[in-house]
Amino acid sequence: MNEFRPLNESVAQQMQHILYEVKKVVVGQDHFLERVLVAMLAQGHLLVEGVPGLAKTLTVKTLSRTIRGTFKRIQFTPDLVPADLIGTRIYNQRTGEFSTSFGPVFTNLLLADEINRAPAKVQSALLEVMQEYQVTIAGETYPVPRPFLVMATQNPIETEGTYPLPEAQIDRFMMKILVDYPSEEEEFVIVNRVTGEGASIVPVTNTEQLAALQRECRDGFVDPSLIQYAVRLVAATRDPGKYGIPALGKYLNYGASPRATIQMVVGARALAFLRGRSYVLPDDLTDIAPDVLRHRLSLSYEALSDNVSADQLIMRLMKHLPAPERPLENHVRIRANA
Repeated sequence: MNEFRPLNESVAQQMQHILYEVKKVVVGQDHFLERVLVAMLAQGHLLVEGVPGLAKTLTVKTLSRTIRGTFKRIQFTPDLVPADLIGTRIYNQRTGEFSTSFGPVFTNLLLADEINRAPAKVQSALLEVMQEYQVTIAGETYPVPRPFLVMATQNPIETEGTYPLPEAQIDRFMMKILVDYPSEEEEFVIVNRVTGEGASIVPVTNTEQLAALQRECRDGFVDPSLIQYAVRLVAATRDPGKYGIPALGKYLNYGASPRATIQMVVGARALAFLRGRSYVLPDDLTDIAPDVLRHRLSLSYEALSDNVSADQLIMRLMKHLPAPERPLENHVRIRANA
């Protein structure tokens, strides 16, 4: 069992400094920004759904500057081929030798813009690098820089010329985030900032320090009762009738995989870390659950005809299966040191 240790204040402050620098440029979108930092700490990937112009590219680009990391963007189109992502071997006629040309996946933060506009063969080229943090070119394996984060975007209002993502790839995204329009007050601030003098971004950490923060995050304490709750919640998406809610069964073709349970616990630990704690509370788990589960549920025709969304199903599951009572900090200390 992990040893409970109070979170180093300088560590928590460092994450707040990163968020502060990003918010110099990005207005609003607090939920989205928090989830980006969660994914970065938990070494996960994000699938983001939102209309164009909501600062998705700007967020990742600004974040890369705050951590002194590299940033690359791929615009997915129907004529894209796997070599455009991972790279290829090039023959040099002068020397008679082959050299390796690395693709844009060799970066710290990768933005895959409109990922559903490329065919499945291209999307599948990301599978290895998202899971194994490496690519294979002409039989040779090359690791990508660490930390490595893929943020893929989808446009919800334009479906012509798009391809559904393979289920195996969808499952490799830690979370799916829905980005909405800003409020009137936020949009006013956005216009002022964009039309005025640009804010200067100050790097507050580097990739080596970020890797250390990721290792620190993995040492966070998770009470066994919270892990059991995550297991039950995910299992209920596969067989709602077993958990006393058979009415939901007709809306689901299949539920979430064990990877969802893992990502829920890991994500809750990173969220607790951002909130200044080295241990997870039920609120952390329930806050992260919808983002981890919504893209992993396959809805049936009945759900589409009854206009039932994945988020509505998740809320009904969570209402029927409430989280354990909020453990007191002293209780957490006792359990952690037992």
